[in-house]
Amino acid sequence: MRDVMWIYIVFTFLAETAWSLEKVKRNTSFNLGSDGNLTCSSKPWNETLFVIWTLDLKYRKCRISFNNDGRSENSCNDGKSLRNTSSAQSYLHIPNFSADDIGLYKCESVYTGGNENYEILVAITVPPQVSIRLERKDNKMVAVCKAERGNPAANISWSHTGNFLPVNTQHDSNGFFTVESHLELPEGMDIQNLTCIIRHPLFEEDKILKPNSQKANFPWLGILIVVVVTLFLAGFIFFAQKKLLPLRPCRQSHRSPSKNPRLEDVEEVEPYASYIQRVNSIYN
Repeated sequence: MRDVMWIYIVFTFLAETAWSLEKVKRNTSFNLGSDGNLTCSSKPWNETLFVIWTLDLKYRKCRISFNNDGRSENSCNDGKSLRNTSSAQSYLHIPNFSADDIGLYKCESVYTGGNENYEILVAITVPPQVSIRLERKDNKMVAVCKAERGNPAANISWSHTGNFLPVNTQHDSNGFFTVESHLELPEGMDIQNLTCIIRHPLFEEDKILKPNSQKANFPWLGILIVVVVTLFLAGFIFFAQKKLLPLRPCRQSHRSPSKNPRLEDVEEVEPYASYIQRVNSIYN
């Protein structure tokens, strides 16, 4: 009888150990700004003893739990909550999903007769911003197609074959990807039929972009404007100096000479002095 008892105890211990070690791992993602729901068990709520969600997010950790006696815990305080479906199945609700909600979601659900453990790696899906432009590089025309801040990374292709430069893919700290593809264009190529095709899971249809031919001439137009303005200013300064130089001698000739102190004529003074001397001699 004791042997049967020990066998039962060992069997129960091994079963509980197996339950605790069994983990279901999966990956999922939600669109930016959407509401996300995560399930931890298919058992209805009336058979569940407790549910514990442990969230290891990008910038913090928090915990949400609930048990069948009404006690609950929620240290996330950002709108996440445990809810029940119409069939009384528990799930974690994430409102307005953003980059701050990216992370590892661990869940343990204990029910009558067993438990379930989940590890769910949650990512975000964001459509990229797309653009195309033409630029000059080493005296060559280059078409640049760009898919910016998307997740997952977009795929870029061209309607024409040519000298493709290495695709530049950048992954920023928020988990977003920026992809840039460069295509060198042959001299004299007609770009009217050139298109860039961008594919992304959130695009219902591929984005097809065409470069603006006027943008290709923009650098040359800017250079032409600078040259014209420079020549105009140089000509204005040249003619202004040419007109001002002849006026300088004229201005100097019209200047009145400085007046020196007037010297009295000695010849005008001497007759008057001799006259006074004669008059004085008569009276004497």
